Amino acid sequence: MTQTFADLPPLLSVVIPCYNEEKTVGDLIRRVLAVKLPLEIVAVDDGSSDRSRETLQAIAARDNRVKVFCHERNRGKGAALATGFKQAVGVFVIVQDADLEYDPREFFRLLEPALARDADVVYGSRFQGQAAHRVLLYWHSVGNWLLTACSNMASGLNLTDMETCYKLFRREIVQAIELREQRFGVEPEVTAKVARMGCRVYEVGISYDGRSYEEGKKIGLQDAFRALYCVLRYGLLGGRLPKPARPPMHPVYRELARRLTEVEWDDSRAFTTLLTECAAANMKPQTNA
Repeated sequence: MTQTFADLPPLLSVVIPCYNEEKTVGDLIRRVLAVKLPLEIVAVDDGSSDRSRETLQAIAARDNRVKVFCHERNRGKGAALATGFKQAVGVFVIVQDADLEYDPREFFRLLEPALARDADVVYGSRFQGQAAHRVLLYWHSVGNWLLTACSNMASGLNLTDMETCYKLFRREIVQAIELREQRFGVEPEVTAKVARMGCRVYEVGISYDGRSYEEGKKIGLQDAFRALYCVLRYGLLGGRLPKPARPPMHPVYRELARRLTEVEWDDSRAFTTLLTECAAANMKPQTNA
């Protein structure tokens, strides 16, 4: 992180649930830390039986942007996310799986509508836009489309990828959601509850480098059936949920949001340049007229 950013509170909290990902989690966290943003990492080891926990703790000992929390037994992705969300302090919170399927360099794509368009929640869609996608698992894609369609019918949203990992929230939104699902049912649950809050939801296209089951993919057929149950349970049952008010942002981030609505930017470097300019301007001493 540049010295300019070191003086800022985290713009983004990256919540990483981790279970037996010792082969990838170290590389993944290095990639996240390389992103030129004021961010923190909230990693939750969910009772791993390999050396994932030790890897996370070693990185945290070297970099104070990384916080590690541990479950003594494996409780599931939903439980790990619930732990991570409670510990986040950034203006926005994004979910990042501990594998290498999603590219942290695309955080900027999700931040733009959250800052410049007043989005409460932004989904990164693997089925939208021109970004590169690895081609595999046809029936997995069919199942994803079916679950997304059912979720849309229940929630009234028009998403193309409900099951995506990349979901970005205003922090107060996600911390107001009481998560009940312990495993992968958390995806339809949080989507249904965001809709019931009346949140402003946006979607942006992202790249995707999916794993095969031989490479470590964990979600299975039983999770798909549970997801369908969760679509019905959380989407059709229950009434409106209160939506937390948007708190004031740090002056630098408020200025960044204003600038993003006024200029054209097309990549992460342009975004970082804008943020650096806003931070530098905020640091200048004020002179009396």
